[in-house]
Amino acid sequence: MFRLQVTGSEQDVIVIGGGAAGLFCAIEAGKRGRRVLVLEHSDRVGKKIAISGGGRCNFTNVYTRPDNFLSANPHFCKSALARYPPADFISLVEKHGIKYHEKKLGQLFCDESSQQIIDMLLSECADAGVEIRCGCRVRTVTRENGFTVETNQGSLASAALVIATGGLSIAPLGATDFGYNIARQFGLKIEAPKPALVPFILSSAVQKQLSSSSGISIDALVEYGDREFRESILITHRGLSGPAILQISLYWETGAQLTINLLPDKDILELLKDRKGSEIELANLLAQHLPRRFAQAWCNLYGPSRPLKQFNQRQLSDIALRIQKFQITPAGTEGFKKAEVTAGGVSTTELSSQTMAAKRIPGLYFIGEVVDVTGQLGGYNFQWAWASGYAAGQAV
Repeated sequence: MFRLQVTGSEQDVIVIGGGAAGLFCAIEAGKRGRRVLVLEHSDRVGKKIAISGGGRCNFTNVYTRPDNFLSANPHFCKSALARYPPADFISLVEKHGIKYHEKKLGQLFCDESSQQIIDMLLSECADAGVEIRCGCRVRTVTRENGFTVETNQGSLASAALVIATGGLSIAPLGATDFGYNIARQFGLKIEAPKPALVPFILSSAVQKQLSSSSGISIDALVEYGDREFRESILITHRGLSGPAILQISLYWETGAQLTINLLPDKDILELLKDRKGSEIELANLLAQHLPRRFAQAWCNLYGPSRPLKQFNQRQLSDIALRIQKFQITPAGTEGFKKAEVTAGGVSTTELSSQTMAAKRIPGLYFIGEVVDVTGQLGGYNFQWAWASGYAAGQAV
């Protein structure tokens, strides 16, 4: 634990950022008797929590493990995740009488509203004596015998400073590069931020053929490198979205090709062989297993539909391969505006995995999304917020 005697200090700890990680860190520090002040530049805390999970907050995942996270150092998240597992947060949710359910794949959602999680965090803050100031914009941060934070509400001082300002995703909710700028100010390395859990844009030529399928969802297996996700994909007016696409976007590199199995539970080659001599058109056969509009659009991409009896064996094999290894190269992503999270951030080489403290700047901490630890879709990023907030809250 780091403590400095600060002349005229009002606080032991200032937390900049009133999101999931910031509030949870403040709660844990307050419970330990620290004088804690949370500064939130928006008019209220928890805006991202409020919209999460379709308004019901996917607040954790019971199957959380380090493999669900992407980082330049895949081992960094292990300590914090082990010290504050999903069961601990679930106990807190139950203590507040919040009803929840598992939607799928270990994802836990509130039965009613995300606001219940925000209210729970505010109640815990009140019990821990945490002060929260909204509409408080930080102008400068300096360090000399502690930290001085200049804001639109005056000058504040503290022994410890926690940066919990998130990433660049969902700018309309107030996302900024503040956390990265503070890290750079103190000479800390940044892993380049990029949009993650984000829809893909397709080339105009491909999208022109798929545009008639906009709004269609397909159960598929999406692969990239050594990662694969079996969930739905959604055809959009600009490209591809849906859970499987958002998941794979976390790992995708610009210009790389994706492979999509459009019929993961079927042997399409056998189906084609069985009907090889028939009059049924290819598009009509595919429409028995895929949405009709998509089946026709797929045929438009790879050649006009015609009766199966007009295809030879090699052509049928090519068709089967293109259905079950549908290869597509995104032209890009929808960017930070549509990204659910930001990958990259403050390098984990700069931080203690035990406390989230900057190794070279005593008293400075980084937690949550601003750190180069990014979870897959499904409650993992909230669990990282609780776990990293807890780690810092036990140390400040």
